[in-house]
Amino acid sequence: MKPAALDAYITDIHSLGIQTAQGIFLTTAWYWDLNEDTRAFAKRFFERKGKEPTMSQAACYSATLRYLKAVKAVGTTDSEKVMAELKGTKIHDMFTQGGPIRADGMMIHDMYVMQVKTPQESKYPWDYYKVVKKMSGEEAFGPITGLCPLAPK
Repeated sequence: MKPAALDAYITDIHSLGIQTAQGIFLTTAWYWDLNEDTRAFAKRFFERKGKEPTMSQAACYSATLRYLKAVKAVGTTDSEKVMAELKGTKIHDMFTQGGPIRADGMMIHDMYVMQVKTPQESKYPWDYYKVVKKMSGEEAFGPITGLCPLAPK
C-alpha cells in the first residue's frame, strides 16, 4: 500500500517530520525548491516567516501581484476591464510560466505529483519532496466542459 494525502501542505509534512511522512504521495501546484524563481521567492518568505511557503501562499501572492499589475495596465479597478486584461495575458512569475486564464476564470498551470523523501534522501532543511510526475496544465485541468455557468456556451 502506498499512502497518499488528499490535501497536504509542506507545513503539514514539516509538522509530521520526514521520518513519519516519508513515502507519502501528494499533489501540489508549487514547491519552494523547484527552480531558481521558486527558491528566490521562498528565501524572501522564509526570512520574514521562518518557514517555507505553502502552495496556497505562493498562489495568493502570484494572484494578488498579477491583479495589481492588471489594474495598473488598464488604469482602473473596473472588474470587466481588469478581467479582460487578466484573460488577455499569460502569467509568468515564480508560480507559473505561461499560465493562461481561461474563459471560465480558471488559471491553467502545471501540477506535480510528489513523494515525500526518506530522511536519507533529504539533503537540507525543508528538502521534503521529489517530483514523481509533472502534469501540464491542460492535463491537470482538462478542457472547459460547459457545465460551469461561467463557461462560454
